[in-house]
Amino acid sequence: MLIVGIDLILAGDNAIVIAMAARRLPSRQRKRAILYGTVGAVVIRAIALLVVWLLNVPGLHLIGGALLIWIAYGLLSDSHSPKEVNAGTSLAAAVRTIIVADAL
Repeated sequence: MLIVGIDLILAGDNAIVIAMAARRLPSRQRKRAILYGTVGAVVIRAIALLVVWLLNVPGLHLIGGALLIWIAYGLLSDSHSPKEVNAGTSLAAAVRTIIVADAL
């Protein structure tokens, strides 16, 4: 539960991602993108509770650690260019960007 609490506290930067993802949409679609993206983010948080339970599975920490090393290597290598949050031009694209950014 502590992990979920920390995750919720640190989720403040998601407001920036939501604003960037919805900035090119018309006003009405922008409001819907913010609403749907926020609901999707809350669902992702609920799934986090399942993940916390999975942390009790033996060997899962080893697999997670290996994946983190792989991700860190990918971020630190020079072969990747910096990534930007793309502003979607459709409601579905904006909602998808919001949910994926929150999940990651």
